[in-house]
Amino acid sequence: MSEVIEVTEYKSWVCLICGWIYNEEDGLPEDGIAPGTRFADIPADWRCPLCDVDKAEFAVVEF
Repeated sequence: MSEVIEVTEYKSWVCLICGWIYNEEDGLPEDGIAPGTRFADIPADWRCPLCDVDKAEFAVVEF
């Protein structure tokens, strides 16, 4: 019997203004965002913790 292991791909999002990175796997517990929280699931009024711009100024990091 083989075991099925589900792999979850988390993404990182970078602020285009200041370069701060939000990692979905880590979340932002100090702001009440649990680890594993997708960027799309962060409240619309959330702001960059470093430079205070809105979510529209973030882009997914592609490696």
